[in-house]
Amino acid sequence: MAIAAAAVIVPLGLLFFISGLVVNLIQAVCYVLIRPLSKNTYRKINRVVAELLWLELVWLVDWWAGVKIKVFADHESFNLMGKEHALVLANHRSDIDWLVGWVLAQRSGCLGSALAVMKKSSKFLPVIGWSMWFSEYLFLERSWAKDENTLKAGLQRLKDFPQPFWLALFVEGTRFTQAKLLAAQEYATSQGLPIPRNVLIPRTKGFVSAVSHMRSFVPAIYDMTVAIPKTSPSPTMVRLFKGQSSVVHVHLKRRLMKELPATDEAVAQWCKDLFVEKDKLLDKHIAEDSFSDQPLQDLGRPIKSLLVVISWACLVAYGALKFLQWSSLLSSWKGIALSAFGLAIVTFLMQILILFSQSERSTPAKVAPGKPKNDGESSELEARRDKQQ
Repeated sequence: MAIAAAAVIVPLGLLFFISGLVVNLIQAVCYVLIRPLSKNTYRKINRVVAELLWLELVWLVDWWAGVKIKVFADHESFNLMGKEHALVLANHRSDIDWLVGWVLAQRSGCLGSALAVMKKSSKFLPVIGWSMWFSEYLFLERSWAKDENTLKAGLQRLKDFPQPFWLALFVEGTRFTQAKLLAAQEYATSQGLPIPRNVLIPRTKGFVSAVSHMRSFVPAIYDMTVAIPKTSPSPTMVRLFKGQSSVVHVHLKRRLMKELPATDEAVAQWCKDLFVEKDKLLDKHIAEDSFSDQPLQDLGRPIKSLLVVISWACLVAYGALKFLQWSSLLSSWKGIALSAFGLAIVTFLMQILILFSQSERSTPAKVAPGKPKNDGESSELEARRDKQQ
């Protein structure tokens, strides 16, 4: 990590991890004492508490880096955001797509109840992963034999969720890279599928399961397509911490859950067809550098995240000052060494967070041609896709 970047990341990391541990402690106490008595009360409290942590990352996007997120959507869809349960189906274009989703959720008033389907290792991330676990994110192992029942149970738990929630699902299974695109193109060629240019081939089992279990209480699917304009660098966590701005375009189309096909096979094909549409939409965006088919909506930049970060900074600074006065920690070499060790731990944890958010750099395994099965994916090729993703 460069010294200049570390000079910014370490103080922000200290603020985030100290405030995050406070949030985790409150969540843990509420989980033990309140959830057994009333799950709805726990969820309402947790929504507020979790938002106090997530708003720090929204501030990072909005106020520190000044990332400009432009949303293209019809007025009806835009006005309904945050007022209903929704399954969010998006392509996975950049390292901070999850943060873009949080910014949109914050503007819609449902940041504290924004959920996602994540890989299992995410919940072990200090502070952020723990808070996701308390907030009922769904954690999967990327093995359908193990994940089917986990996903089903997690989706059923959301049926009585007391506030409007978003559940984000990245059906491509991984972030978009050129190496993964080449592997997806080889796979599509071998199976006689449309050749993707800007997206990966969706893995539909999780989506089919989500639709099957959420039809009765989730009215809409938010079809989101994320694109980075040609004139903007791709946003990353490192760029955010350095305060470097980017531009992200989001195309949103609300699709009614009741209009989806009835059978699992047809729902899977609907998802594949949707990504073919996304591919064409991204072709058009590349040509025009905009989503011209929908009006541009005004997101604004609410001051709430700025006020929360200022409040956290004041509380943490005051607490740290009182602790140093009480402990005389910096009055001895032992105390100074202990403080330096603590800073090193925070730096290490922030590096883990940054690396975790980055696109995988490994080259996917070659996909050999094979005879298509009825469902469009042979077991051998599916296994290879699991390895590459």
